[in-house]
Amino acid sequence: MTFSLILRDPVTGEFGSAISSSSPAVAARCVNLADGIGGAHSQNVTDPRLGPALIEQLRAGATAQAALAAVVAAADPATIGYRQLLVLDAAGRAAVHSGDRALGIYGSAVRDNAVAGGNMLASHDVLDALVDTALTAPGGIEERLHAALRAAITAGGEAGPVHSAGIAVVGAAGWRITDLRVDWSEDPIGELRRALDEWLPQRDDYTRRGLNPAAAPSYGVPGDE
Repeated sequence: MTFSLILRDPVTGEFGSAISSSSPAVAARCVNLADGIGGAHSQNVTDPRLGPALIEQLRAGATAQAALAAVVAAADPATIGYRQLLVLDAAGRAAVHSGDRALGIYGSAVRDNAVAGGNMLASHDVLDALVDTALTAPGGIEERLHAALRAAITAGGEAGPVHSAGIAVVGAAGWRITDLRVDWSEDPIGELRRALDEWLPQRDDYTRRGLNPAAAPSYGVPGDE
């Protein structure tokens, strides 16, 4: 049903998320990122409350493993077996919970500064393709996240077709400096590519505009010449 990745760039300090699913609007329900803190995904049979709970633990100083242990211990024991949780902390350490009621072929792949997880996969090769491509592909973090999604599809992707996808990134601005979603499509990762092509040349200008409106260029929008 879902495969996803959380990535930390140790040079820029940015955290990024890439996710895709056969279900609609996966990025809206599953992705949680915080500047300088880390990232967390709640997926499989998703409980959207668990991702923010993981971020709260990281913000309070917990490591990825400690944050995961605390959230799993506090969760409803009748439902935690359905959940898959990924967390990456500010030091690039990762932790994963895959409940015993997760769907189909499921699992995770952990590296320094990256963690991937998925369920209803074509094979476990999908997860290795996600993390290894993200860590080795050229370009900025968004480009590496998108390359990772493409590599995962090439490796087999989900057992069925994917219909939604998203890429999100945080840096030091106080908000997601990239937050692109395709909520339903026959080619969500292709549409995400087109959105990135439009967004990335303007990303830094929109960050500057948010922090210092007088310093950012306009884009010819009526009333903003």
